[in-house]
Amino acid sequence: MPRRNSSLLMENAMIFWKTKKLSEMTTEEWESLCDNCGKCCLHKLEDEDTGEIYFTSVACKLIDLDTCRCTRYTERSQLVPECLDLIRLDVANYNWLPATCAYRLLNNGEELPAWHPLLSKSPDSVQDAGVSIRSYAMKESEIDDLEDYIIEWLE
Repeated sequence: MPRRNSSLLMENAMIFWKTKKLSEMTTEEWESLCDNCGKCCLHKLEDEDTGEIYFTSVACKLIDLDTCRCTRYTERSQLVPECLDLIRLDVANYNWLPATCAYRLLNNGEELPAWHPLLSKSPDSVQDAGVSIRSYAMKESEIDDLEDYIIEWLE
């Protein structure tokens, strides 16, 4: 009998995103939800009249466009004051995240997509599914006007 319980505990631990709210997750669990698509590191513009958020293809200066990971993750908020630390944000403010983002999906009661690394067991599945910004993003140092780089995703 103890084996069955321990097996069930192990299974639940492996699917923590189905059994825990975002606010209940450990730091390790929270961080593992990030699929490293890089979309949250793209500059965004907000329409002052409607509040609508527009993504651009322009990435933060700290992102490595090959890995879609922040090169200075632990100090990003100090180096880029407008960088938002999701774990400190009220989940009600996740509406600006891309529709494919695990934090937004789980907050809205939705499932993780099949290409998510926690399900696929492969970090390459994000790139393979065409979700990563790796193929089109550019560094902010390479552009003049963000409005020229507004993009639309079919999500």
